[in-house]
Amino acid sequence: MAASWRLGCDPRVMRCLLGFGNCPGLVKGAAGWSLGRGASWRWYHSTQSLWADPIKILMPSLSPTMEEGNIVKWLKKEGEAVSAGDALCEIETDKAVVTLDASDDGILAKIVVAEGSKNVRLGSLIGLLVEEGEDWKHVEIPKDVGPPSPVKPSVPPPPSPQPQISTPVKKHTPGKLQFRLSPAARNILEKHALDANQGTATGPRGIFTKEDALKLVQLKEMGKITESRPSPALPTTPTAPLPPQATATPSYPRPMIPPVSIPGQPNVAGTFTEIPASNIRRVIAKRLTESKSTIPHAYATADCDLGAVLKVRQNLARDDIKVSVNDFIIKAAAVTLKQMPNVNASWDGEGPKQLPFIDISVAVATDKGLITPIIKDAAAKGLQEIADSVKALSKKARDGKLLPEEYQGGSFSISNLGMFGIDEFTAVINPPQACILAVGRFRPVLKLTQDEEGNAKLQQHQLITVTMSSDSRVVDDELATRFLESFKANLENPFRLA
Repeated sequence: MAASWRLGCDPRVMRCLLGFGNCPGLVKGAAGWSLGRGASWRWYHSTQSLWADPIKILMPSLSPTMEEGNIVKWLKKEGEAVSAGDALCEIETDKAVVTLDASDDGILAKIVVAEGSKNVRLGSLIGLLVEEGEDWKHVEIPKDVGPPSPVKPSVPPPPSPQPQISTPVKKHTPGKLQFRLSPAARNILEKHALDANQGTATGPRGIFTKEDALKLVQLKEMGKITESRPSPALPTTPTAPLPPQATATPSYPRPMIPPVSIPGQPNVAGTFTEIPASNIRRVIAKRLTESKSTIPHAYATADCDLGAVLKVRQNLARDDIKVSVNDFIIKAAAVTLKQMPNVNASWDGEGPKQLPFIDISVAVATDKGLITPIIKDAAAKGLQEIADSVKALSKKARDGKLLPEEYQGGSFSISNLGMFGIDEFTAVINPPQACILAVGRFRPVLKLTQDEEGNAKLQQHQLITVTMSSDSRVVDDELATRFLESFKANLENPFRLA
């Protein structure tokens, strides 16, 4: 009992007593085994990290389509205490910038992937936590999970030597041909044992034509060609690109090798500047390509009169209730989906699947690309509540602060370009949804109507054009037509939306 108290139940001493390894600094005294001064503390501090079992922080999957992420910023520093739920770092996913929270208490011992790192694969080790009291300065990165390889700027690899493939080209003078020969010119040169390098190519794009070959024949008959002029042979394997000032000017208008831009130098004429794509734009490109190539799109268009909506909007503004025309459109679409649940569906690979919720995805343009935050249960919300939700979600989308549950899912999408002066357009379906409604600007139109006495008169109307893109596997043309008719009736009579 005395010995156990002398040891203080130190697990390291217990390991030594049980025969696991050497025990430097452990001495036997009158009262039993104890840690000697000096040596014991040096041994304790030098080996403390060996028993530290670090907690791995891995790159998580923060959205269903995420394959890699970017470390935007670390919110904790090495050696700083961390509690469960604390924000560790900000990660840019394929949708937004999401904060990664700690799941354990401890100390941030090691930042493996520095902030600003891009294209970090899922499951890669990005940091290490240790428990409080452990030596975080000497923690070691586990060998089984190493840091992801750093992404280097795209530099064209050095050309690798390729085996020469001999081609059966008939020639009568040494040296490689510098021109592309037309078939007629080739026959004439071979017949008269001439070399194209002795003449000049005058054809389009540097082609040595029949007329150029006949001129060589005339020169030979006149005795003006006595011997072949030596010409430098073109390299058969690609070589490292030279700076523009060192490139020899060809004798024909089009170069045989296209210009190549060199990192760190001004762009060569004819080259382009590569624009780095964010994760969001890459995923958008992938999903749009998938949508247009796998979903049979059908389109239906209708004009809606906004006269009643504008009057109601003015009356609400007098009561200091600010709602936009787009808020009425969202509400009208949600009410119509509730009336026609067959349109509130998606294709699950085998057949249509009717959805139990009416969540409207609203397209918002950001600097990083298009994103669609969701108005949950839009049919049950009032206009003021929809307006507040759209404003809050749009701001979070532009700031990159949307949570995954705020943009994942949705049963129907609306894309409105009216504020940009677009009259009408068609939109690409956002899979796995079946429909998206494209909304243009409202514009004044003169229409011939009749008054109460039956007299014809011209009256100005405010019209908008809406175009619905639908998945023909789920919503056929007849169903899409009936949906637009009901949507138009609901929008033109805003009191139905209450």
